Amino acid sequence: MKVYSVTDVGQKRKVNQDYVFASEQAVGNLPNLFVVADGMGGHNAGDFASSFAVQVLLDTVKADAEYNPIKIIRKAIENANLKLLEQAAKNEGMSGMGTTMVAVTVVDHYAYVANVGDSRLYVMDDGIRQITKDHSLVEEMVRMGEISREDARNHPDKNIITRALGAKEEVDIDFFDIKLHPDSIILLCSDGLTNMVTDDVIAQIVKEAPSLEIAGQSLIRLANENGGKDNIAVVLVKPGTKEVEVC
Repeated sequence: MKVYSVTDVGQKRKVNQDYVFASEQAVGNLPNLFVVADGMGGHNAGDFASSFAVQVLLDTVKADAEYNPIKIIRKAIENANLKLLEQAAKNEGMSGMGTTMVAVTVVDHYAYVANVGDSRLYVMDDGIRQITKDHSLVEEMVRMGEISREDARNHPDKNIITRALGAKEEVDIDFFDIKLHPDSIILLCSDGLTNMVTDDVIAQIVKEAPSLEIAGQSLIRLANENGGKDNIAVVLVKPGTKEVEVC
């Protein structure tokens, strides 16, 4: 399994509120685990929210005796959500903080995916497939036919999300299980990438790059060249080989 992960503050933000975790080694009873979280909240609460939520997720996974990957990840995300709410209740400066989260574990040629918010997971083989569905206002408008997919890219409300960890006591999580092909590459990313670089260009860069590291760095560079309006998080995973590269 080859892995490369990287975050970048971008061109406009002073604080990096994106957080990534990437392990090709076992985490608890999961054989591997990859996570992107995009925090939100003022006074540095956003970067705390994303890093804290991922740490709670990891601690919960490690303590779980369950073997079903979906059940493990569900419990961990639900616990991270509750712990975020507890922190916000105890600290006035953290009121209203939250984070997106997209997580995946690969088991026997299947990817088990969980998602809350608008951070995304793609699978690239012959082309590029967006597996997750954005939990955002503009995505709902697209689904209802009110605006086009192209209009959504530049809509003034594109940063308004409809689900997040830390928003309410019961978090609504989407789950997917995806059959992987031998050449499949998984991409987890924050909207700092997808708002700046189109899916087709992402696929072209990853396909043509000689390594995941070069692909990841190229995606960060292009997102910044195109404006870098937000923090950028990228995790690339190619199952079936043995190397890990983490930045």
